[in-house]
Amino acid sequence: MNAPVIQGWCPGALRPMPSGDGLVVRVRPTLGRLTPLQAQGLAGLAQQYASPVLELTSRANLQLRGVCPDSYPALINGLRSLGLLDERADVEARRNLLLSPFWIDADGTPAICEALNLALAAPDAPTLPSKFGFAIDLGAQPVLRDASADIRLECLGDQVLVYADGATTGACVPLAQAAHSAMELARWFVASGGVVNGRGRMASLLQRQALPAPFTTSRIPEAPAHTSTVGPSATGMVVGLEFGQLPAETLHQLAALAPLRITPWRGLVLEGLHTAPALPELITQPDDARLRVAACTGAPGCTQALGPTRALARFLAPLLPAGRTAHVSGCTKGCAHHGATLTLVASEAGYHLIDHGTAQSTPDATGLDAAGIAAYLEQQRLHAPYV
Repeated sequence: MNAPVIQGWCPGALRPMPSGDGLVVRVRPTLGRLTPLQAQGLAGLAQQYASPVLELTSRANLQLRGVCPDSYPALINGLRSLGLLDERADVEARRNLLLSPFWIDADGTPAICEALNLALAAPDAPTLPSKFGFAIDLGAQPVLRDASADIRLECLGDQVLVYADGATTGACVPLAQAAHSAMELARWFVASGGVVNGRGRMASLLQRQALPAPFTTSRIPEAPAHTSTVGPSATGMVVGLEFGQLPAETLHQLAALAPLRITPWRGLVLEGLHTAPALPELITQPDDARLRVAACTGAPGCTQALGPTRALARFLAPLLPAGRTAHVSGCTKGCAHHGATLTLVASEAGYHLIDHGTAQSTPDATGLDAAGIAAYLEQQRLHAPYV
């Protein structure tokens, strides 16, 4: 079996990624938010130039799949008219800002985002890897600690704690200095050899480099894990979508109700609403089995996938014992992984099963079909139940 090709970068709108079903075009809305006009326009562009099902990503972006190269220029013009494009591809690649979907104006999130956007677009901006990102998480309790990021900004009293992913300490600074402090840390990352062949993550650098002194002064406090990914919140109604798939028609309907915020849990916040509309695509209950599974695009949409994924994930969802989650990957890259307790990886001879590992881990069982996986789960339930 050939190893999958690791691209090392994420698609953008100005730098789309070819896939088995056409170009993948990722849109990164400012503040992770779509106005009703933007949401309606984006739904129309998907129906006209791409697959009529958009995808929500774990970085709180949206992406369109199945874009024909001939249609791409018209799609880009449409995105530009909606205010959903950066000026240049290099700026787009650096602007990886992940926000808590529960931000409010008063917590300083919009001001920090604006300052970071300006700094990342400046001529002297550091050349960061395209997967390098910032998590802005200024609520009373952080909700993004399990999300992928390299520099994290959290509330600590009346100040902002800026720290490197993987560190135990950071710098506590006034809100007005938070973006500057985050950029100092990003520049240190580059200057300290964090980028190798265009790639690199902060946690890896910390294994071989000590932090600069300003980022060793404040200890990072422990915080409870964020577990509620659907339901009412102070910001609005949080809804999920199976595998993060958002039909364009559903996006049209939601745009008529409220502004939308994208969550890193492949869902949406319906801003200002306290109940969810009765749409079958929406997941509104935290015990919904569909929240227990994640799956990448799989075959045939992805050329590297060795088998389909979502039908198997849908089959497994109601079979998973309480407390267990499953991730079905089309190859060993493990795209769409969210720390699941059970991982299935497609191969040329069925699915490999990894219990408490990742798609790269040594399989506990190989060559399984859906029935074999179901039998494994039943055996585990009978002999070693999970609680």
